Amino acid sequence: MLALWDLQKTLPIRGALLIAALAVGGCSSQLADMTPADAQAHPREPGTYLPVHDLPPDRDQAVIPPEQRAKIEAELAAARDRQAVAGKDAK
Repeated sequence: MLALWDLQKTLPIRGALLIAALAVGGCSSQLADMTPADAQAHPREPGTYLPVHDLPPDRDQAVIPPEQRAKIEAELAAARDRQAVAGKDAK
């Protein structure tokens, strides 16, 4: 008797879930028809990737002259040293 009571209690809930699932399923088939007529079709095959392993032809030449590079490296080293000292003073 208890099993029959549980079935009668859950039957309306199951019915409502079934109706909701059918309603949502029916709406989804119409979404494809909502595409505008002038929309561009997507290509079937994806495009090719850019060649990331190919280097430019003049990659071997130095972009920055050695004198300027040494100056920049010295400035960066000095800034690093100043930050290290400031970090120790903050502790």
